[in-house]
Amino acid sequence: MYLPELKKSICLIIGFVLLVSCSDYQQLLRKGKLADKYKAAETFYKGGDYKRALRLFEQIIPAYRGKPQAERVLFYEANTYYKLEDYYISQYKFERFAKSYPKSDKIEEALYKEAKCGYELSNRYSLDQAETDKALEKFQLFINKYPETEYLENANKYTAALSTKLEKKYYKIAKQFHHRELYKPAIKSFSNYLIDYPGSKYTEAVLYYRLESAYKLAINSFKELIPERLRVAQEYYEDYLNRSKTEELKKKAEIIAFDINKRQQAFNI
Repeated sequence: MYLPELKKSICLIIGFVLLVSCSDYQQLLRKGKLADKYKAAETFYKGGDYKRALRLFEQIIPAYRGKPQAERVLFYEANTYYKLEDYYISQYKFERFAKSYPKSDKIEEALYKEAKCGYELSNRYSLDQAETDKALEKFQLFINKYPETEYLENANKYTAALSTKLEKKYYKIAKQFHHRELYKPAIKSFSNYLIDYPGSKYTEAVLYYRLESAYKLAINSFKELIPERLRVAQEYYEDYLNRSKTEELKKKAEIIAFDINKRQQAFNI
């Protein structure tokens, strides 16, 4: 037999096998016995054919509710959605599993993956961060409960990534106030940021922009308000100076400090 003909024959055979397999699968879905569906679902699941496994799990779950097999099947279902990257449904399924089987030997994995789903659902920093907050809370609860878990390294990594996303979002919000010359809310936002995110990589920039906001608020105030606001700006400069590392920002801060000092002298402060 010539090679092209051989290849054609092999393709036809494979196609026929797949057709029969697909036909058997559809027959199983329509008329299969519960035990056969369970066995097939588990086989597809372990073989990585999650789409076929999921359809079978969804069919058999109602029949197993309240039975010993339910715990296993419900975990498989939640993890199948996870493998298919349907994180919204997977998170919901893992959450229900954890509430239904808190003593399961799969509870640690379920709680970790529930939190990981939240990480995957988290929006980019410029959008709503409700999912980010929820994921951070779930990871923290997980780490507190399982401080020696095999998932600890990844849990810490995802927690750090989520925290950085929040830090960036609220830094940008505060900076928007500054750029729009809304100096009072800018100062408040920068000050709150320093309390909420003490170890942030944006700390030095926040300290500088808080100083600049206070300085600009002072020099653009009514005359009677200027002395007190200059004093506050001076305090922010000293705070910045104690924690500064970047020469470029330090030079800009020194220019502001020089002008603050000159204005204070004019007011005999």
